[in-house]
Amino acid sequence: MSWQSALACWFLRRQFRPQTLKPYIDVEKARALTAKRAWSPDVPRGWRLRELDGADGKPLRGEWIERAHGEPATSAPATVLYCHGGGYYFCSPRTHRSIVFGLATRANAPVFSLDYRLAPEHRFPAALDDATAAYRQLVAEGAPPESIVIAGDSAGGGLALATLVALRDAGDPLPAGAVLFSPWTDLAATGASIVDNDGADPMFSGPAIAKAAKVYLGDTPATHPYASPLYAELRGLPPLFMMVGSTEVLLDDSRRAAASARAAGVDCELEVWKKMPHVWPIFAPFIPEANRALDRAAAFVVRTTSRAANAAQVSNATSIV
Repeated sequence: MSWQSALACWFLRRQFRPQTLKPYIDVEKARALTAKRAWSPDVPRGWRLRELDGADGKPLRGEWIERAHGEPATSAPATVLYCHGGGYYFCSPRTHRSIVFGLATRANAPVFSLDYRLAPEHRFPAALDDATAAYRQLVAEGAPPESIVIAGDSAGGGLALATLVALRDAGDPLPAGAVLFSPWTDLAATGASIVDNDGADPMFSGPAIAKAAKVYLGDTPATHPYASPLYAELRGLPPLFMMVGSTEVLLDDSRRAAASARAAGVDCELEVWKKMPHVWPIFAPFIPEANRALDRAAAFVVRTTSRAANAAQVSNATSIV
């Protein structure tokens, strides 16, 4: 564990975790504090940031990080659709630019960071509807499904996995794979780590998870498979790459989801990083472990899209013959 990571854990334990010990969730305060503390890295040299506000009637609302010159983003060999975390009720593409920029430059792939609607103004399934619509829009604009990876962290990681399930159920062509950082897959908060890591997690208290779920769910059962993909049938999904910290209260959200995926025949890689805080890649480039995590995630993007593209070419050649 680097001194930089230890410092981040110290900061989170002093500044963030006490907020999760309160008996209620103050949505507006969470949004205000996040906006105030949000650090936005410089746009990498040779890249540009292009914001979309949905004013053209298309469902894409968010921002592209893409090469400054060249073909449209959807013509790239790989494209990432990113879903930010924040419990479904706070944060934005801006708060997660460190992850998004890091993925883009390492994978040499444009990334669209989705600005999905937030609860409680827009409860489940608003975020899921936005994510599936964004994926379909990318495909409609020319991105082959086998060139797309859906990624996300925390709530966004759960949303990315739920989006795969919803797309499969609807009969859509599926993307090449998914990258999930500390995904929130069980809004019913039944994992043993909710209790076992309560106190060890520098960011969250265990009881805070169920409280946050209610903000998003409203009257929807917490075990709804499109809200909590841990309870979904995962058969037929593309390869998954998960990362989670060993002391997270959400550790079992990853471990159980990975076990379920593997039992369903899904290619799933799970890495448990010792004593890393929740969604530590967001601390790039300051934390060495965050940089290494993004390196590995980007390598998965390149590897899985290349493999999917080759498989698609073979399939097309076979069908022609």
